[in-house]
Amino acid sequence: MRASAPSPINTFTNDALGADDATALAERIRNRDVSVTEVTQAAIDRAHRLEPASNGIAFQAFDQALAAARQQDGHGSAPRPGFFAGVPTFIKDNTDIKGLPTRHGSAAVPHHVADHTSPFALQLLDQGFICLGKSTLPEFGFNATTESMDGAATRNPWNPAFSSGASSGGAAALVASGVVPIAHANDGGGSIRIPAACCGLVGLKSSRGRLVDNEAAKSLPINILADGIVSRSVRDTANFMAQAEHFRRPNKLPPVGQVDGPSGQKLRIGLIIDSITGHPTDSATRQAVENTARTLEKLGHSVEPVTIPVAQSFPEDFALYWAMLAFGVRANGHKLIHPDFDKRKVDDLTRGLSGKFKKSFYRLPAALWRLKRSRVDYGRAMEGYDAVLTPVLGQTTPPLGHLSPEVPFDVLFDRLTRYVSFTPVANATGAPAIAVPAGLSDEKLPLSVQFMAPYGMERTLIELAYTLECESPWPQLFNASSPNQAGEPETASA
Repeated sequence: MRASAPSPINTFTNDALGADDATALAERIRNRDVSVTEVTQAAIDRAHRLEPASNGIAFQAFDQALAAARQQDGHGSAPRPGFFAGVPTFIKDNTDIKGLPTRHGSAAVPHHVADHTSPFALQLLDQGFICLGKSTLPEFGFNATTESMDGAATRNPWNPAFSSGASSGGAAALVASGVVPIAHANDGGGSIRIPAACCGLVGLKSSRGRLVDNEAAKSLPINILADGIVSRSVRDTANFMAQAEHFRRPNKLPPVGQVDGPSGQKLRIGLIIDSITGHPTDSATRQAVENTARTLEKLGHSVEPVTIPVAQSFPEDFALYWAMLAFGVRANGHKLIHPDFDKRKVDDLTRGLSGKFKKSFYRLPAALWRLKRSRVDYGRAMEGYDAVLTPVLGQTTPPLGHLSPEVPFDVLFDRLTRYVSFTPVANATGAPAIAVPAGLSDEKLPLSVQFMAPYGMERTLIELAYTLECESPWPQLFNASSPNQAGEPETASA
């Protein structure tokens, strides 16, 4: 039986933040309609009202944020640096920010303060964001829900009895509930798109090499990691990507450029509804994908079923790679993360994945070869198609506890492979993929769809997301009672 529906966690109110997305907020700051200090204080006030009801914040840096805000305000008439100058945000707690701790969501990692800021965080903060602290994640990002062995869980703002997704679950909860309009997220198997889907946000996983890689990505035999953001509007994601190119434009990829709306071009779009795992997609998710396909056809796009663009061995190969990462962290955390890493304190999911790898490690060379080959297979399958439409997840958002690391490993592993059955393809192939809201379920939880595109074609995905946002504006918590109408922010409640 599904959990009951308590009141949403909603911090939107008529303060300096209002119900603005990051783009509108940055414009008001540029026009000096509101100061950076006022905006930062409003976000801090909302964070205090949100916590601990949602548990999306791993570490607060409010004093540092206010100091940075006052410094930006002290520029006088000089322009503030960065397109998003003064907009508050959070950085996920697996990414170093100088002076702040990085715990990776794990009790095995000591409370140590980073002595540098990671490369991607520099690219993000170059856009002028004010960092309010660190957002939560499950241990090392291995789970698809932001829950821990000590019982702490990041709750979905739409319904606190349900998961906010993962691994960027804290970021999604903070954005959806209105604490900040945009937040850092990263993705090694769906960790941008999954929480975006659970919390009704836009989540773009970019092409391999599009954005600056952090140190961990560079050390992997196959780089499945991608950093980015989650946002409440398509234009925030579009503007973030355009501004990221000012920091560094990759030579081997076509530029994304500034995307301001739908292209108007009629596209050929593939359609996949059921997963390669053989587990059927549930009815609510299936209906959301089918409704999206009908909307696209109504607008003149061609939508046709296609076969899944990877080998049948892909689920097992990716699961082995996932288990290899857990084994590597548990065995070498004292070298990879911190000398005082204590492997005895990892959670049962990390321990179970590590044990799974030890039983099957001999299969790794062949699995790596096939996973590397998946980029070629995907590229060939995408010839003649501009994008492919799929579910983000095999099932609607589960209640808290369903994917908890306290669930026996064999049961949890089976549940995860049924649930996370569409997103990993983009990570292994390096292709771009985006999660876009697609209405609400009967439980008033967000539904979402995924688009994947050929390598390097983020622009197509952003244009498609704009198309759906314009055609069927999606639900927002500040107007959840009338999800398809624009409205004034509601009074916060938690």
